[in-house]
Amino acid sequence: MEFINDFTAKLMAMNGFTLAGFIVLFLLVWFLPTLLASLFNRKHLGKIALLNIPAGFSWIAWAALIGWAATGKLTDTMARKAKLKSPQTTAN
Repeated sequence: MEFINDFTAKLMAMNGFTLAGFIVLFLLVWFLPTLLASLFNRKHLGKIALLNIPAGFSWIAWAALIGWAATGKLTDTMARKAKLKSPQTTAN
């Protein structure tokens, strides 16, 4: 309980600029799986974004979403572009 009281006191002591910076940093970390899924053009971006809201309360679920966002399937358009760029292999 002492930790919460200390943390609350420190938040109240921050000036507006520092508090705004803390809130932005907090939200960036909270929604990191969604940002990664968007950056990597993942097919299930909507599901990851929706699950990201409650998953932030659990480190395990949040870490699982990070894994899903980093290794999930590409969107169809990005998958087609990746196939076009890959070297063609011929079987003889």
